Amino acid sequence: MPDTHVVTNQVPPLVDHNPAASPVLTEALIREGGEWGLGEVTELGALSGSAQAQRWGELADRNRPVLHTHDRVGHRIDEVEYDPAYHELMRTAIGHGLHAAPWADDRAGAHVVRAAKTSVWTPEPGHICPISMTYAVVPALRFNPDLAAVYEPLLTSRVYDPELKVPATKAGITAGMSMTEKQGGSDVRAGTTQAVPNGDGSYSLTGHKWFTSAPMCDIFLVLAQAPGGLSCFLLPRILPDGARNRMLLQRLKDKLGNHANASSEVEYDGATAWLVGEEGRGVPTIIEMVNLTRLDCTLGSATSMRSGLTRAIHHAQHRKAFGEYLIDQPLMRNVLADLAVEGEAATMVAMRMAGATDRAVRGDSREALLRRIGLASAKYWVCKRATPHAAEAMECLGGNGYVEDSGMPRLYREAPLMGIWEGSGNVSALDTLRAMMTRPDSVEVLFDELAQVSGADPRLGVHVDGLKQALGDVETIQYRARKVAEDICLALQGALLVRHGHPAVAEAFLATRLDRRWGGAFGTLPAGLDLDPILERALVAV
Repeated sequence: MPDTHVVTNQVPPLVDHNPAASPVLTEALIREGGEWGLGEVTELGALSGSAQAQRWGELADRNRPVLHTHDRVGHRIDEVEYDPAYHELMRTAIGHGLHAAPWADDRAGAHVVRAAKTSVWTPEPGHICPISMTYAVVPALRFNPDLAAVYEPLLTSRVYDPELKVPATKAGITAGMSMTEKQGGSDVRAGTTQAVPNGDGSYSLTGHKWFTSAPMCDIFLVLAQAPGGLSCFLLPRILPDGARNRMLLQRLKDKLGNHANASSEVEYDGATAWLVGEEGRGVPTIIEMVNLTRLDCTLGSATSMRSGLTRAIHHAQHRKAFGEYLIDQPLMRNVLADLAVEGEAATMVAMRMAGATDRAVRGDSREALLRRIGLASAKYWVCKRATPHAAEAMECLGGNGYVEDSGMPRLYREAPLMGIWEGSGNVSALDTLRAMMTRPDSVEVLFDELAQVSGADPRLGVHVDGLKQALGDVETIQYRARKVAEDICLALQGALLVRHGHPAVAEAFLATRLDRRWGGAFGTLPAGLDLDPILERALVAV
């Protein structure tokens, strides 16, 4: 073979690694009450890093869903065809309880374990959309105990059945959500879909929805205007008598990323649905579903950061430039360590919100208040950081990172979604203010949480004092909502790192994110920091 065909200095495939080996994730899992699930998380992580699971992810992303509106003789069927790999991903996720399984598990920490499992199941993020909505639907559905009695056992089942059948006849079902319309978007109160009572307890829904993800789910929560105002309804794809409901799929969205997941435009043409909660209380009824999917957005962005860092470090370990491995070169170490610090801070606050969710579900009012304000700000800031993080991780691979085979373009295309889904940046920032206005005691709980540790480091103390002053200026607070949300999240991240983090990671975070000895891009850490332990922690998963 000619010398020009000999391949050298190229990086081997990243296979058989375990994302569950990440120290920051396992530490948070134990700290937040999920130590009993460590074995399950590790087992799923091993499968996640396998060549088989990665192949499923590639195929599901490459072979996009196909909409079939009619069968061969003209009957309306409104079905979406997925690659078989998509179903393997769904079957694995549901089999390991990443969906609604925690609602049927009385153990403390069940929601934390589920969060950690979701964070290590990384082959393909698109299928997590129906997984997340199935998880989030249960609290909202409980506003109608009769419907919950029928559907909750099926939602929490660990059986995946993709067949289009009467939901109550299946061994397990999935759930979706249909809120936004083309004229309103995040302003769901501007929806025009009408709900007319039928006299038998059901309603007929007529209207269009602009974004309905995972349209092949079995049941959906839908917002529509009833006689008493905007209300929440349960709408099945197949009616109890076996007939197809009048939920007509108009088209699938051609999205930047998230290719394995079908997002659709839907017309309800007299579709049958049942009221969940009270008429006129649609938003308060469905808001808990939204909050839980926002938790998954935050977790998803933290997962994206750890995944990108893992690929970047794997590349740097095996690629030489100018006579040295990249991992040994000072400037690359600066970049990788900076990415690692961001990922650790994101993971810690995301898992803290998972722990708060777990305790709130069990009746802890203080944790419910902390989650209310903390999750809104974390959803804003952690998701906002995912896209530049993915871009920098991709750049660590140079030209190879820009090629699809590396997996980095898919990670980069996916990164903005978490910031957009369930409320883009402005919506999340304003929701942080809404938490302060509607639940002012959440602000007290937040500062009580921060007070436990803010005195341990002057930089954290100065940041918390500045945050208090910023919240006191109510005249311009809406204009400053993004900065307020950012500063709340940074305060929580700093407090968690000072209290529980590795000292080297905490010092790097405080020196840069709070003390602002930092540039405008990743890889601008100041001199004098101890990068060795930061990189060693990141190396474990590789």
